[in-house]
Amino acid sequence: MLLVNKPSGWTSFDVVQKIRNVSRAKKVGHAGTLDPLATGLLILCTGKFTKRIDEVQAQEKEYTGTITVGATRPSFDMETEIDQTFAWEHITPQMVQEATQQFTGVIEQIPPSYSAIKINGQRAYENARAGKEVEIKPRSVEIKEFEITGVELPNIHFRVVCSKGTYIRTLAYDFGRALNSGAYLASLCRTRIGEYLLKDAVEVEDLVNEIKEKRAVQ
Repeated sequence: MLLVNKPSGWTSFDVVQKIRNVSRAKKVGHAGTLDPLATGLLILCTGKFTKRIDEVQAQEKEYTGTITVGATRPSFDMETEIDQTFAWEHITPQMVQEATQQFTGVIEQIPPSYSAIKINGQRAYENARAGKEVEIKPRSVEIKEFEITGVELPNIHFRVVCSKGTYIRTLAYDFGRALNSGAYLASLCRTRIGEYLLKDAVEVEDLVNEIKEKRAVQ
């Protein structure tokens, strides 16, 4: 089991493929997808540890990030361009704090159309990029903690502890609506999965170099 700090711009599969190629391991998988623009803890499992992927994925997650109010994007994050703008000058720090109460506990979420969930055997993002509209059903998730760590409008900094299957991009979009505005996820970092912490993770290139050095010695 390897703890990796996924860089922005890499898909989770990019990291898996990189480690698979350099290590020549037959089995490499990850325990929980991170969006391409997100950074932070990605847990890789190799060999017999791939049997533990479902167990690790089921554990609670912790994220930190920034929500920007006043606009929306189709992907709910920075992957796509702004499609609508909204007023945000009416928003106060008190309103931001109060709005978090609507999103604490078990809530209903509709995953983004730009997500990796499968609809009729096809990834939702593939349909979205092709301009096709597909109905995505709501799902229940649990937000255990939703802490506002800073308000520098139009930017709102936060920390969230949540259950498996929670889309922080959807949380950002819905949060904007609760503030009578629009919003998107400007940045996201996963800091914890269960007992595994980002501070114990290694950089992808450092892991690659370590694997190469070990192979050279063998």
